[in-house]
Order: sequence, then C-alpha cells, then structure tokens
Amino acid sequence: MSPTGDTPAAPAPAPARRKRMPRAEREQQMIAIAEAVFSERGYLAASMDEIAERVGVSKPMLYEYFNSKEGLLLACIGQSRAELRQVTEQAVVGASTAEEALRRGLGAFFSFIRERRESWSLLRHEMALIGTPAADGIEETRRQQTDLIAALMSTYFDGGPSFAVEATAEVVVGACERLAIWCERHDEVTPEQATEYAMDLLWGGLARRASAPSSERP
Repeated sequence: MSPTGDTPAAPAPAPARRKRMPRAEREQQMIAIAEAVFSERGYLAASMDEIAERVGVSKPMLYEYFNSKEGLLLACIGQSRAELRQVTEQAVVGASTAEEALRRGLGAFFSFIRERRESWSLLRHEMALIGTPAADGIEETRRQQTDLIAALMSTYFDGGPSFAVEATAEVVVGACERLAIWCERHDEVTPEQATEYAMDLLWGGLARRASAPSSERP
C-alpha cells in the first residue's frame, strides 16, 4: 500500500506492437487499393495521399515501394496483365479442337473483365496516359493477348503466312476489346453471352482454316 493507505494503481499495459506485414504482402495490398482508387477517380485525379491513407501507411512508404504514382500504376497494369495471361492460358489447356480452344479463351477473357472490373477499367482508360510508360504497358497487354492468339492459331489452325496469322490475331483482339467496352454499357450481358456473340462473328471466318482435331492428327 502507498503511504496514504491507497492501493497503488496497476501500471498501464504497454501498447501492443503492430505486426509488421511482409514486404510482398504489403506490396500486394498497396496495388489492390491503388487499383480501386485509380478506377474510382481516374489516374490524373487519384492522389498518393488518398492511396496511402486507405492502405494505412505513410506516403513516403508508397514512394519507397514504387518510386512514383506512375510507377504504382505500372505495377497495377503489370499485375493485371499477368493475371489475364494466366487465366487465358489455363482456359485453353486440354482443348481438343480449334473451336473449343477459341471459345474457352474468349470465355476466360470476358469472365476476367466482369470479375476484375477495376483492372479492366485501368486497361481501357488509356487516352489520359498517351505518351507515358503506362500507355506502353497497356499496349503491351494487347500485344500479349495477340501473341497468345497467334500461338493458339499455330497449334490449332492452318495459319498460313506469319503476317496472315498476326493480322488475324489483331482482328480478334480488337473485336473483343470493343465488345468488352460495349458489355460495360449492358451489364445484363453475361460473359457466356458475350463469348457466343464473339464466336458467331469470328468463328465463321476462322473455321475454314482450322486443323483437324488433335485425336485425328497423325
């Protein structure tokens, strides 16, 4: 007891230490939140202050990880591009015919843009980014999808000259991109419906160049 007869107060508990998040996990958190802010505000109006506040870190930490706002945007675009490539490639694994492979690939693309609306929003709002590395990153995403389709054609189609294969792949990517933008205005259109719309138009021209099913190949 104290000299006054009072029971001494218990010492205040030490403040709990905030658990340090692993760098890779923190980076993914920053990218996810930045993607949401860029989608909501647009790249030009988005601020690093708001992103840092939503993440719960200081703005200097954002710059430590990504160097600049554009660097953070490039990280968002790069991750979306990698995820789109993964889902597209996985979708066509095991397809036995050209038609099945194309339908699976288109379905994966239209499902991606429905499920990852914020990622898709970044990829399609390129006009504000013309002349920047971010615009190059968006074009690289198109190039990635064109290369994937060209590779698909070389496997399942009698592709003919390389220029003809590349040209056809560009047409497929351009058509699907415009259809995806149209789907944004018609939310009732499902990925499955969008896939069938694309197949109805694209397969008619591609069918005559399709190779035999894998089971019938020598």
